[in-house]
Amino acid sequence: YGGYNGQVTLVTFWRILAVLLAIAAVWALVWSKGWGFEDQIARVRVDGLITGDQRTIDLLKRVGKEDRVKAVILRIDSPGGTTAGSEAVYDAVREISAKKPVVAVMDTVAASGGYITALAADRIVARGNTITGSIGVIFSMPEISKLLGTLGVNMEELKSGDLKAEPSPYKPMSDKARAASMELVNDGFAWFKGLVAERRKLPMAQVDVLSDGRVYTGRQAVNVKLIDELGGEETAVAWLEKEKGIAPELPIRTWRPRSPGAASELGFSAVNIVLKSLGLKGLQAAAERAQLDGLLVLWHPAQ
Repeated sequence: YGGYNGQVTLVTFWRILAVLLAIAAVWALVWSKGWGFEDQIARVRVDGLITGDQRTIDLLKRVGKEDRVKAVILRIDSPGGTTAGSEAVYDAVREISAKKPVVAVMDTVAASGGYITALAADRIVARGNTITGSIGVIFSMPEISKLLGTLGVNMEELKSGDLKAEPSPYKPMSDKARAASMELVNDGFAWFKGLVAERRKLPMAQVDVLSDGRVYTGRQAVNVKLIDELGGEETAVAWLEKEKGIAPELPIRTWRPRSPGAASELGFSAVNIVLKSLGLKGLQAAAERAQLDGLLVLWHPAQ
């Protein structure tokens, strides 16, 4: 009888311990994801190439819907990415800004598409030596007809119209294809400049001068009103407290995207992991940029 009671007590103990461990695991997950249960300022990082991937968009939507998030700090360190992807991130940040204040804090680089992301915020802060600007659009593609000729390869195409699948990497660009491609670039460029004029409250004549594709340091950018002030995260917090009434004691919690699924991004992620582990960051960056297609808002100096 006593042995039976001892067994029951032991089983109860292990059950209670299992429940406590489960609660601790859930709490650790919540804490690691930056969700928390208290009012907070959410820190969201926009790093690397901006493609408007669904994980990033979903993260921004979660942050916007969370009532406990009273303000958002965007930490941007990106040379840009695709034009459509940058537009998607811009729109998602603007949706947040309709509900709660957003401040962009630029780190090393926030150029081109990275600058588009910053434009969506209510305030832009950068370091003095941050690289930003690069207002412009690129449409680039390889042209390998000479290489194919050297290899003795001739590509034949049957297509429904002159501009189908143009420009083609298999032949020099025709004048007609060049003109059509330039129309795409100019349309995207006009959209980008319109964002700058609207969000920075600048006359288009001034935006035209600033939009020759050059990059600016943070000091230069504040002088030409592309950003608001120099500083870091503490500067952003001070502005939120002074101008938006955010309580000074609110903690800053980093929000992260949910883990990727097992299928969609596994292959490319595995390549990145291998290159990074071998110390080949240049090849890693080249591999990431090689996957970009379409119109680009990207500052990419030679590595």
